[in-house]
Amino acid sequence: MLKKYAVEGMTCNHCVHHVTMALSEVEGVKDVKVSLAEKSALVNSEDSVQFETLKAAVEEAGYTLVG
Repeated sequence: MLKKYAVEGMTCNHCVHHVTMALSEVEGVKDVKVSLAEKSALVNSEDSVQFETLKAAVEEAGYTLVG
């Protein structure tokens, strides 16, 4: 399942790295591409991965995932 989410709170490439790592560590996530310019995250994951799980991981890193 490939989905694009808005990410709030990113201001630099360091932020991009934090969001990428947070999403990559979620079980079932296969690939993540985070864009600072678009303030978004493109997440390829198994169908079983819930938005709330992704959102919690990003919030723990200090950012907001909007679905």
